[in-house]
Amino acid sequence: MHPLEKTIGYTFKDPTLLETALTHTSYANESRTPVRHNERLEFLGDSVLSIVVADHLFHQWKDRPEGELTRARASLVCESALFNFAQEIELGRYLRLGKGEERCGGRTRPSVVSDAFEALIAALYLDGGIEVARAFILPFITEGKTAEADYKTQLQEVIQQNPEERLRYEVEQETGPDHDKRFVVAVYLNSNCIGRGSGHSKKAAEQHAAREALALMGLTS
Repeated sequence: MHPLEKTIGYTFKDPTLLETALTHTSYANESRTPVRHNERLEFLGDSVLSIVVADHLFHQWKDRPEGELTRARASLVCESALFNFAQEIELGRYLRLGKGEERCGGRTRPSVVSDAFEALIAALYLDGGIEVARAFILPFITEGKTAEADYKTQLQEVIQQNPEERLRYEVEQETGPDHDKRFVVAVYLNSNCIGRGSGHSKKAAEQHAAREALALMGLTS
């Protein structure tokens, strides 16, 4: 089993799809034998990602107008968002890069890593179908990660109005295997707990805790 399969909780029936998804053009160009790279998969993955995100937002935000849905989708499929998602599974470490790209820091280059993330989505789609791809994508987009739902920033802005107040986040619980961790985080205002949240990453749990705190203050639902 490829270590990335353990991380994402899915075993490929056709391992060559995963190998291709992780292969950058620079590696293929330097190879002495013909090697498939991930550009075609990236093209397909972009479309699969878009339909999964659009479908999710359409059904979850039933009263939101088109403009809000469009902005939310854009914030979830942009390069910076995909790069952040890819970092959560340490995708960069598994890429097959050419020597030049490796020397230039390709494993941490947002354009390279985000493209590989889309290619991975396509590989999952081709290997297991749309529901497998959906199951992979949804955890990344359902935990307060849209630009319009940055509850930590909103809470910080509220608290900063009084310079004497201090916010801190504390992990209270960590459960589950490495590929399916669950975190519980509490947010404190000075010494008082004002919110608690859980998620598959510390960042997601912090967002949920901040949202609960804002709801307690009557600033969000």
